[in-house]
Amino acid sequence: MPDEQQLSAVLSEFARTMVTDFPIQKILDHLVLRIVDIMPITAAGVTLISPGAHPRYVAASNSDALAFEKLQTELGEGPCVAAFESGEAVSVHDLNEEDRFPTFVSRALQAGLAAVFTFPLHHGDHQLGALDLYRNTPGLLSPDAISAARTLAEVVTAYIVNAQSRADLQEASDLSRVAALHDGLTGLANRSLMLERLEHALLRSRRSGSISGVFFLDLDRFKDINDTLGHKAGDQLLVAVGERLSAVLRPGDTLARVSGDEFVMLCEDLDTPANAEKIVERLGRALGETFVLSGIEVDITASVGVAFTGQSEDSPEDILDIADTAMYRAKHAGGARHCLVDPSDHLSDEQWCLGRELLGVLVRQELYLEYQPIVTTSNGYLSGVEALLRWAHPRRGLVSPNVLVPLAEKYRLITAIGRWTLEQASSEQNNWRSVYEIDDLAISLNVSARQLMSPGFTDTIGSVLQAAHNSSQMLTLEVTETALLRDRERALLVLTDLKDMGVRLALDNFGAGNSPLDYLLHFPLDVVKIDRALIAHLSRDTTSLAVVSAIIQLSQAVGMTVVAAGVETAEQHRLLQRIRCDFCQGFYFARPMAAHQLDSLIARQAPWLPRLPT
Repeated sequence: MPDEQQLSAVLSEFARTMVTDFPIQKILDHLVLRIVDIMPITAAGVTLISPGAHPRYVAASNSDALAFEKLQTELGEGPCVAAFESGEAVSVHDLNEEDRFPTFVSRALQAGLAAVFTFPLHHGDHQLGALDLYRNTPGLLSPDAISAARTLAEVVTAYIVNAQSRADLQEASDLSRVAALHDGLTGLANRSLMLERLEHALLRSRRSGSISGVFFLDLDRFKDINDTLGHKAGDQLLVAVGERLSAVLRPGDTLARVSGDEFVMLCEDLDTPANAEKIVERLGRALGETFVLSGIEVDITASVGVAFTGQSEDSPEDILDIADTAMYRAKHAGGARHCLVDPSDHLSDEQWCLGRELLGVLVRQELYLEYQPIVTTSNGYLSGVEALLRWAHPRRGLVSPNVLVPLAEKYRLITAIGRWTLEQASSEQNNWRSVYEIDDLAISLNVSARQLMSPGFTDTIGSVLQAAHNSSQMLTLEVTETALLRDRERALLVLTDLKDMGVRLALDNFGAGNSPLDYLLHFPLDVVKIDRALIAHLSRDTTSLAVVSAIIQLSQAVGMTVVAAGVETAEQHRLLQRIRCDFCQGFYFARPMAAHQLDSLIARQAPWLPRLPT
């Protein structure tokens, strides 16, 4: 029988592994050896069994114990199997007197076994397996030894549950990454993965001087195919285009479908920018052959914009936007052609003009906000809104936020524009509170990486909220993975200051890129916002449903609420209700709307918040 000091030493040693990432098999192998050291036995074994009595892990202190463990699962008979099935300890102090397991007993006696004591491993109602203690001489275990064995079995169970939870979360994280980085229709990389690969290419270019080409390709008159042949034929064409373009890739190149009928190819290590012309020719030949869609022959062309990495400080988003702008030049010139941007140009002409015009945007009052409702998943009640920045350019029309925000950062206007956005949203929130007598309509705002890291950011938040007499608890700031990656320590300090002020913090686009799970533990976050790419596949992909469910369970387990972005169908809403997502946002409930439209929505059932149609 182990004394208390021996047992305590083993339990302490075992507990230290609970916070490590040691694999289950390794720790079980070590544990059975330590049990033999302190218990009045000759060998020990552990068998973990999945439903159907198939062993998942088997550990043993010596070859005889390993043979006994395997023998029981092979026969489906023995103390280990009985303890697993009943959930009760099984004691066989003399095998010669045992008649419950005739086949096992016969073969175990021939191998020199005299006694076996088995203790079930179970977590709640779930049976995990059993801990077996073997002796080569008959005899009972003392009450103290049995108590110690039960304690060891409980500790083994705790470790297994802990380790399996880590493994399940890692698997969910891996599945999430795969689903979030690939296009659901074509299986190609998506925008997030393309930006990730482009980031690596930019770093290589700056270190070695190598050149990479980014080819932004848009199918000409694709809408006509959708309108005349239907969306099913359109999807078939997109898949076929992806296959043709993949066939001309070199080893190491990346092809992505970034949206709709837009594809991007990243070709690294070009000898000179002139090589891009040859690549464009290959792309043209690949698309030049007639496509056959459900028996109908279709010919298509594409407009291609080409940009290059170089020694500039352009971000991956900048390079992609430059290639995108070049593609539009080709399309506006009639399509079925390409346009190259000189690699020495940091900005295209169009971007340069936009950037100059952005300088006076606040004075000219061209910015405005739209609001998209965020609703409670279970009942559809309005719980908050996300404020979305818009630029109504007098000649170009609405400028995409994907263009506006990078330009604002490049021209160092993001701080001023960010302050205006917060002041405008706070003013309108204050108006809703006073007019409709509601105190719990929260507002969410996106914060860019450069804005978050700018000096005095937290002071700006505090002063604007104080001037508007608004509660900090009714403001949620949404940050992306990029903001956290840029400078983890600085981001942690800023977010902690904001948290101390009472501002709620959300991790936006979770699942869109790497999205490590440790963000949820390392940073003081309140909300996890699941990226629309995962939500889009919910109703037709069981993997996406499992991943989203795992994200929700993990987030809620550490005290965070979850918002599903991009909910567009009743089926997606139903599935999110089933897996108990807290909140939803998307076109299924409401599109972004002007402040006065939200006024009308609130006023219809004031002073109660309205239930949006579902």
